[in-house]
Amino acid sequence: MTLRALRPGDRVALVSPASPLDGDKLDFVTHLLEAEGYRVRVSPHALDRTDHLAGRDADRARDLMDAFADDDVAAVLCTRGGYGCARLLPFLDLDRMAASGKPLIGFSDVTTLHLALNRRGLATLHAPMALTLHYPRPDWVVDSFRRALRGDHAAPESAPRAETLVSGVAEGEVVGGCLCLLCDSIGTPNALETEGRLLLIEDVDEAPHRIDAMLTHLLNAGLLQRCAGIVLGEMTGTDERVDESIGGRPWRDIVRERIAPLGIPSVVDFPFGHAPRGMLTLPLGLRARLDADAGALDYASGG
Repeated sequence: MTLRALRPGDRVALVSPASPLDGDKLDFVTHLLEAEGYRVRVSPHALDRTDHLAGRDADRARDLMDAFADDDVAAVLCTRGGYGCARLLPFLDLDRMAASGKPLIGFSDVTTLHLALNRRGLATLHAPMALTLHYPRPDWVVDSFRRALRGDHAAPESAPRAETLVSGVAEGEVVGGCLCLLCDSIGTPNALETEGRLLLIEDVDEAPHRIDAMLTHLLNAGLLQRCAGIVLGEMTGTDERVDESIGGRPWRDIVRERIAPLGIPSVVDFPFGHAPRGMLTLPLGLRARLDADAGALDYASGG
């Protein structure tokens, strides 16, 4: 796979495939993109609201399909995650979307779309969205986002390194995203594939026992064992959600207990996730090299 780099003058379409967003939260990302020389188009239904969704399923899907079909659009940026992407799959022509060669940009609930498009040969970007960038972030988060749009996937010098779980070096295509969505994909036509791949994992607002359950599900499905390497980001808000009726322990301890015995090169606290550690913008569907001892993921050396 290859990932199309943006050039000044390219148009970026803003879409809302999941939860709704207030219009003022588009301001920062719009100014950021325009300062980079890109043109911005807000899709017709991007600010719709129907209960917990950004409008009707058919309308959200139409915005996505129109953005991928429009020759004047070079990339498609999601405004936020939340919930709703999986509801769009029956309405989408995923093969046509993938054939366009346009990167889809986003994370969280957008994991569902990343998995479907990566399976069809389209590289995408696990990246901050309009809502993410609306709130203050470390400079390296915005720097990584800007550079990745231009095709530079090297981590900024100021970005933190991960902690080694299992020593070693591994190479492979990068896949993954939000843990609960990875688990939800199992048994569907767009299920997570891990054979020989580097798997990215993060999540938000899940109790520690749920992190245990989802990692165990991936183990019981034989998916973690087939990875070339595992890159764990932040489980945001997890330690604050211990169920006192059943007890709990820190999520990092759960990760070590579930992942380390596999003996696969692995890191934890890699700089991506929901908050507050911040996130690198990371290509999915491209090859990279994980140096677990250095706590680094290097796309330039991934082949």
